[in-house]
Amino acid sequence: MANNKILYVCQQIMPYLPENEESMLCRQLSQAMQEHGNEIRTFMPRYGCVNERRNQLHEVIRLSGMNLIINDNDHQLIIKVSSIPAARIQIYFIDNDDFFSRKATLTNEEGKEFEDNDARMMFYARGVLETVKKLQWKPSVVHCHGWFSAIVPLYLRKVFTDDPVLSNTKIVVSLYEEQFNAPLDSSLAEKLRNEGVEDVGLEKIATPSYENLMRFVIDNADGVVAGSERANASLLDYARTQGKRVFEYQAPESEGFYDNYDKFYESLF
Repeated sequence: MANNKILYVCQQIMPYLPENEESMLCRQLSQAMQEHGNEIRTFMPRYGCVNERRNQLHEVIRLSGMNLIINDNDHQLIIKVSSIPAARIQIYFIDNDDFFSRKATLTNEEGKEFEDNDARMMFYARGVLETVKKLQWKPSVVHCHGWFSAIVPLYLRKVFTDDPVLSNTKIVVSLYEEQFNAPLDSSLAEKLRNEGVEDVGLEKIATPSYENLMRFVIDNADGVVAGSERANASLLDYARTQGKRVFEYQAPESEGFYDNYDKFYESLF
């Protein structure tokens, strides 16, 4: 059995959001890796559609109260936590009234992506990493699920690279069928430069489409997981050509599924 510290940065987790391939895997993988002897921390955004009362979320006062500057604006970081008793795991939630009070996740009622999703994902990434620093919990593996977590590898490699808590981590990115349709705000590269992300690769996201963003993210990852059978094939091919370790798609019901995840993490070291 392994003994890694694994940080899961998720876009969605069941039961807080409806069950689908990604939300179920994030829920089950956190539990399975803990049962395999790993120490885990799991995060997701506290979207406004997450029912706090039903899911018994409560604010962690000692972790909340920090202000994060995103695109020259101050935003208060609020940390909440909830438990999944059947799994014996805790889920940390990143919350902020400016970004997560709306009763939706990443799109409006018409299915159109919110125009500020770039700033929202930057706040989420910074919020997760600043909270982990405050916890003084040093992960050995950071596993990002879904495109909304995509900024995390960039911050780890370019902003927090010398931080004693967040340096020398292995970064894994899971690709799913879901992606955004319209490109993110065209000033994303400039916003990331202002955050301290200095990299010639930022030219790749001059037009921040899903593929352009995820290629840049893959450049900064150690491993890539096909989380869905319908994950973007060209991105998986790109990961292979860049010499990244790729966890090919496996059905969750296949034999040794979670054992193989554990072995994949170990193969990164």
